[in-house]
Amino acid sequence: MADGKRRRSGTPEEESDEEFSPKAKTLNPKNPKKPRKKPSSSLSRSFASSLGSLLKADSSILSSLKQFHKEEKQSLEEQSRAHTLSVSDLNLSFPCHEVADLPSSSVGAAIERTILSLARSILAGNGFSFSIPSRTNANQIYLPDLDRIVLKHNPLTRPFANASTVRKASITARILHLVHQLCNKGIHVTKRDLFYTDVKLFTDQGQSDAVLDDVSCLLGCTRSSLNVVASEKGVVVGRLVFYDSGDRIDCTKMGVGGKAIPPNIDRVEGMESDALFVLLVEKDAAFMRLAEDRFYNRFPCIIVTAKGQPDVATRLFLRKIRMELMLPVLALVDSDPYGLKILSVYMCGSKNMSYDSSNLTTPGIKWLGVRPSDLDKYGVPEECRLPMTEQDVKTGKDLLEEDFVKRNKGWVEELELMVRTRQKAEIQALSSFGFQYLTEVYLPLKIQQRDWFRIRRGLWSNTIIARRCLRPGGSMESSRGRLFHRKM
Repeated sequence: MADGKRRRSGTPEEESDEEFSPKAKTLNPKNPKKPRKKPSSSLSRSFASSLGSLLKADSSILSSLKQFHKEEKQSLEEQSRAHTLSVSDLNLSFPCHEVADLPSSSVGAAIERTILSLARSILAGNGFSFSIPSRTNANQIYLPDLDRIVLKHNPLTRPFANASTVRKASITARILHLVHQLCNKGIHVTKRDLFYTDVKLFTDQGQSDAVLDDVSCLLGCTRSSLNVVASEKGVVVGRLVFYDSGDRIDCTKMGVGGKAIPPNIDRVEGMESDALFVLLVEKDAAFMRLAEDRFYNRFPCIIVTAKGQPDVATRLFLRKIRMELMLPVLALVDSDPYGLKILSVYMCGSKNMSYDSSNLTTPGIKWLGVRPSDLDKYGVPEECRLPMTEQDVKTGKDLLEEDFVKRNKGWVEELELMVRTRQKAEIQALSSFGFQYLTEVYLPLKIQQRDWFRIRRGLWSNTIIARRCLRPGGSMESSRGRLFHRKM
């Protein structure tokens, strides 16, 4: 769910010079302070090329980047030393269900305790059932103080002796058995491997995947603690060195395809980097362009993509980079509602895994582009803009109703513009000005002007609120969460 993809209700700060004001319809290289009328398609290419004249020398942009990096790192280091607000600090009127990373031995012991409890119930003549936290939409709660989605603790009974739940109860018992085997052997398998152990029972992988999340909630551990991982999806390239199971990986030497992000993040250690920021990219095509042009050498950065919807490994990897290297994260997504939903998943979490949002969300992501206002500001030709479908418009309007969007003024303005114009565009629309326009003009100009949405108070600023809200006795003032009804 979800921004780059905040602690108190804050408004985003548009850090941009006057010529890059979000209010401007189109940049005018001759007079940056005077908006230019939307160029016709025949003039778009020459207009876009002329924007290059606004670029300063790389040394000047790098100097600004270093200052930005220094400010961010100092802020994050200060906050990491202070008390970070968590669900347990909030005086909520309802309990929340969260999980933690557990070693294999602890997971195995938890499974054994669960099975013994079921055996006692059977011997007592009561049959057996599982108590599983409900993950329905009504139990998804957005907490503004934490700026992430959490799961309300509302367990449901899954009895074996019931025609409507017998199948799920059987699958749950089978998954527990398989996970116990994995913990005892100390090995990892993919979700696909797990499915093929009992195709007749599972029927399709969607059923085994869903129950796997249920088991994670049942045992109180993260999904990665179950030793079941998804297939490799995300990739990384750029100024990063880390060790994967003892092997040294230099991400500057991974070619255009980059290094696949390990599905088991526990294997990743010893991260080193001289990068000034992380560039989070939605699409594989944009990632390839950035990698081939060695954008990370011109502007030292780490480039990460999940190739669309973010998987667990990529979300964990991004958070690990952010937490260990103290780097700011800038996000590049399509100018459409789904690009923002992908960004929000990185920032606030997804509904499907809200129980593990404390481990999967990355605070403080800044939305760099492509924003709806960029279409006119950069003179993107009309033929390169796509008409929004009715479903697109509905998704955009639904996003405008979400609490995490409402509290960010910049997001609201951009979404309203998108819905009003009923236009969307992919990152690749910038290729209409040249294949390397993204890396040679658009991104350098964005970075030069610090043209991103920066949230003054976000998840990383919750230490400030913690200091203000902590009573002398250590308890927190009452803080309310709102039900998060719409699916993200």
